[in-house]
Amino acid sequence: MLALAFAMTGMAYLLGSISNAVLISRCCGLPDPRDYGSHNPGATNVLRSGNRIAALIVFLLDMLKGTLPVYLTWYLGIPPVYLGFIGIAACLGHMYPLYFHFRGGKGVATALGALMPLGLDMGSFMILTWLLVLLLTGYSSLAALAAALLAPLYTYCLKPEFTLPVAMLCCLIILRHHENISRLLHGREPKIWPNNPLRRHRR
Repeated sequence: MLALAFAMTGMAYLLGSISNAVLISRCCGLPDPRDYGSHNPGATNVLRSGNRIAALIVFLLDMLKGTLPVYLTWYLGIPPVYLGFIGIAACLGHMYPLYFHFRGGKGVATALGALMPLGLDMGSFMILTWLLVLLLTGYSSLAALAAALLAPLYTYCLKPEFTLPVAMLCCLIILRHHENISRLLHGREPKIWPNNPLRRHRR
């Protein structure tokens, strides 16, 4: 069982190393997301290019990178404690991709995908938290941090046996956002949009 868990961890890292933001941008004739905006090869930065369809595709594919290895691990009956390492490996692949000179993203979508096999209810709460904070503030990083901070609480209430691996995964996400946290505290973090879309809609 331990050997299988190690094999799944390696597979998760290699799968996570596929930088969908870079590949989809090339296919759509968009600039390399590592060269503009936040320089983060993720769905949020691809959205800054103005191509919403490309950003959505990147988001879904990045989620799939986390969902596939964790779901397969669960299906094979590997103990829950190893699920955290599998999810972390997928996120590490996204953050430090082997195939793209280790220049990767923040791993938020991949982490969300890794949580989905543990329970659709828990994954849905995570996505709703991320969307709500994003719509209210316009800060993608703040939305990710809020979702990561609340994920262990959601897990404890819904699937307590997975609390430890989920907490480990969320710690990785928060640590990866240390620069964003500093910019948020100093008021220098860029927004996805300049104004609150909910307020514009009410007007």
